Amino acid sequence: MITQKFVDREEELKTLRKAFTRGALILVYGRRRVGKTRLLIEASKGFRTLYHLCKEEEVNETLKTLNAKLFSLTGDDSLLRHPVRSFEEFFERLPEDVVVIFDEFQVLAKNHPRILGVLQEHLDFRGRGSVVLCGSSVSMMERLVSYGSPIYGRRTLSLKVEPLKFRHIGEFFPNYCLEDLVKVYGMVDGIPEYLLRLDPSLSPEENAREEFFGRGFLYDEAEYLLRYELRDLSTYNTILEAISYGHRSFNELRNITGLDGSKLTRYLSILINLGIVGREAPVTEKPKKRARNSRYFIRDNYFAFYYTFVYPFKEEIEIGLPDEALGHFERNFNRYLGWVFEKIAKEFLIGMNRAEKLPFRFTKIGRWWRKGEEIDLVALNEREKRALFVEVKWKDLSEREARGILEDLKRKAELVSLEGWEKSYGLIAKRIGEKEKLRAGSYLIWDLEDFSTGS
Repeated sequence: MITQKFVDREEELKTLRKAFTRGALILVYGRRRVGKTRLLIEASKGFRTLYHLCKEEEVNETLKTLNAKLFSLTGDDSLLRHPVRSFEEFFERLPEDVVVIFDEFQVLAKNHPRILGVLQEHLDFRGRGSVVLCGSSVSMMERLVSYGSPIYGRRTLSLKVEPLKFRHIGEFFPNYCLEDLVKVYGMVDGIPEYLLRLDPSLSPEENAREEFFGRGFLYDEAEYLLRYELRDLSTYNTILEAISYGHRSFNELRNITGLDGSKLTRYLSILINLGIVGREAPVTEKPKKRARNSRYFIRDNYFAFYYTFVYPFKEEIEIGLPDEALGHFERNFNRYLGWVFEKIAKEFLIGMNRAEKLPFRFTKIGRWWRKGEEIDLVALNEREKRALFVEVKWKDLSEREARGILEDLKRKAELVSLEGWEKSYGLIAKRIGEKEKLRAGSYLIWDLEDFSTGS
């Protein structure tokens, strides 16, 4: 059984409540299961609110439901004698101070496109309260307010709800150690409903066996989400599997998938817009060269885990023979977590930067690579000409191993073409021996123990 839990979202709550107070057209969107509805319910506490979940039904049924909710909100007996029979009437009889939330609004807009024109008229001539349009189809919700739409230019606030950050995962699993939390984050990212699906009394590996390889809820959720947004699922599966195998440049992906370059560009653009795939270039790359030297990666940890460990073995899992998939998972999960830990380390450094706990305030951070050489994270302040180079290792390191990595980091830093810059060097790992000795040598050193203290 999934228990209700509301974690973080303080900034989003503050932003929404401020907008509700002023009266606004608000667009709230994000992938399914990310917690949009719960966020809106929490944000609307203390406001007169009419919440409606849009369904695949006849418009008359929708209006009957809205009429009943309007009566419940206002107690106006005339709604029983003369119920609203159009959306125009609904908005005419809506009190001015009410926050109206249309959840999964794209369903209503698809079945009754005239609603957009009605909304335009309400906003332009009558509306003083707030109207919230919430939806899970990211592409459709963005089209609803694009140029040419009746409500184009009328939104006051557009809020994309993102997955929770790693630092909040522990609130779902108070008895897990930080190493286990990294594993959980690597499996399901910061999607609240997925986190609630996992059993905190089981280890992360046991949860993976139940939910993924035992054909639980998370087993086919990835493809369900893609079907919700996309049509040509087979092509997207091919691209995502190729990226999960390490084919990350555009040319590699074109060769391995056999797709025409223009088609591949379009497919990748859609995946990026949905937040499933990311694109990065070396952090020092000039804008004109970024496109040529960029790499693609699966940005969403849940999709990354699924296309690395589940999708390649779907046929065997479907017929009840998951042994090969489980073996692949057990052999490679720790290596996969190396990439996840880099993402967590970047979030950690951004937090340290915000708290001014680093030697300088960086303005950009990212990976660097050139001709077979790579540095996991490079943080820059271009105005002050200061750089921080950091290696990230998902392993236990002795002092000697750590020093070797740091010396090699210094060598690679000289290849980055930042002559005359002030340079600092750091290391983030699962555990590091003799940390204070290394720090005494002017290195910045952190491991999981420091993540728990925020130092």
